[in-house]
Amino acid sequence: MSDTTDPTELSGDDLLAAEFALDLLEGEELLMARSRLAREPELGDKVAFWQDRLAPLIDEIVGAAPGDEVWQRIRAALDAEASQVETRVVSIDPRLRKWQLATWISSAAAVLLLAVVLWPQTSTAPQPGAATPQQTLVAYVPIEGTPLGIDLTYIPEERSLLVAAAGLTHDGVHDHELWLVRQEGAVESLGVVTPGEIRAHSVPEEFSTDMSDGAQLVLTREPLGGKPEGQDAGPVVAEGRLTTI
Repeated sequence: MSDTTDPTELSGDDLLAAEFALDLLEGEELLMARSRLAREPELGDKVAFWQDRLAPLIDEIVGAAPGDEVWQRIRAALDAEASQVETRVVSIDPRLRKWQLATWISSAAAVLLLAVVLWPQTSTAPQPGAATPQQTLVAYVPIEGTPLGIDLTYIPEERSLLVAAAGLTHDGVHDHELWLVRQEGAVESLGVVTPGEIRAHSVPEEFSTDMSDGAQLVLTREPLGGKPEGQDAGPVVAEGRLTTI
């Protein structure tokens, strides 16, 4: 192959070698050319020829910087695009702010409503002379000689005592009766415990004020149905004290 070969007159493997040297091949044509180069030395020689011939030409190319007119067109295009983007952002921003404000107000209202429902005693300041609401009381009464116990929760506003005896089972012979030891020492029955269940026991108004922090509760073992009328209470098998929460 002569150095005077004109690339425009090439064909066949000569054209393939020149295109490979110029990195003009793509896809399947490039894969095919690489495959042939690996097994056909003659094709490799032709590629090397064009690489040697084209290398000096590349070195002789003088770098050229774009003129001022080109840069002006580029800046104008960029400014126009930036203006369009800014317009879109400005048009969206008020709606975004309104949405954020509405979301914040909705969230705050939900939290306020939850506070009013769950903690009404904190929603308003107590008025002069008004009674201060009592706080909920709890107690755990462990049963002697067993890993079991009774959970108690007293709700003053309803004068209701929740008795949870989920771990107890009925032996068919005895019942357990719950008692309140009042401040003056008297003992009042709060009812018979129902094994395996959670029951609400109503506390009589006349001694509901004794249901306070530190009040003592005892559990006795009685015949079925509770302490018989006119007889003494059975043996105490558990005791505990109410605690404010």
